[in-house]
Amino acid sequence: MRPPAFWSDPGAIVGRLLAPLGWLYQEVTRQRLAGATPWRAPVPVVCVGNLTAGGSGKTPVARDLAARLLRAGKAPHVLSRGYGGRATGPLRVDPAFHGAAEVGDEPLLLARDAPAWIAADRAAGARAIAAAGGGTIVLDDGLQNPTLAQDLRIVVIDGESGFGNGRGIPAGPLRERVDRGLARADAVVLIGDDRGSVAPRVPPGKPVLRARIEPRMPGALAGVRVLGFAGIGRPEKFRATLAAAGAEIAAFRAFADHHPFGARELARMAADAERMGAMLVTTEKDQVRLPPDWRGRVRAVPVVVRWEDERAVDALLAGLGRGG
Repeated sequence: MRPPAFWSDPGAIVGRLLAPLGWLYQEVTRQRLAGATPWRAPVPVVCVGNLTAGGSGKTPVARDLAARLLRAGKAPHVLSRGYGGRATGPLRVDPAFHGAAEVGDEPLLLARDAPAWIAADRAAGARAIAAAGGGTIVLDDGLQNPTLAQDLRIVVIDGESGFGNGRGIPAGPLRERVDRGLARADAVVLIGDDRGSVAPRVPPGKPVLRARIEPRMPGALAGVRVLGFAGIGRPEKFRATLAAAGAEIAAFRAFADHHPFGARELARMAADAERMGAMLVTTEKDQVRLPPDWRGRVRAVPVVVRWEDERAVDALLAGLGRGG
């Protein structure tokens, strides 16, 4: 789904009418977390999660941290729910064999940086990773999942949208109350400018790591005429990425998160791009959901996380496993 417009407007009547349901959603989350007895894996677990539904930049951060742990010799394996795929796991993702329809789009991206697994039962997935020799588990999402104990909780927040209208799903974007979620966090990653006044709400003493998500090759699209499309949590972020890269945006098409692109739909966009004299471009996450014969015809724009303080990130990860 695409986030409804009223999720960013505290005064919208729809959000106010749905507020009781939002409170109930957050209360159920609180009780589920409070009543659980999580299983503790024999290896450290790093949870990269968020407080809102979609579009925070969580997956690029998880990929970056997995790559750092791999360089540090921590043998990371990434564990995902595999949202959008039919497999329930535990299953190790093989990009040469599996498709998004089976394992979801995000695990296919995560598998590019480190071994990646999907499991509807996170504890079962962690057991499979430990049995396979994983030295560290990077849990992509799962902050609100109480089945697996987490040694380091990192909450990723988009600085522009912040916490939206401050209400719980479906009245707003929040998965749980902000104060409770931030209290459980060990660190906060703030993506982009803090237009949502996020930093003042972080409890004193908790690190706030600032970063931006940028194209891996920032000059590659400068002056290039493009027809961009994206089916991610916040498609407008991809449009902003294209603009920041200097691309000439002839047209842009936004779709719901995890949208399954069909050949006829893509053919129409390709015809529009040809008529406009434009290149067809999308995100890496969208590209893995394209039919195989279309992946070479649509250019993906890889992104990376640019940290304000690289040493602070490495220091946070260096503490894993110390003190048991």
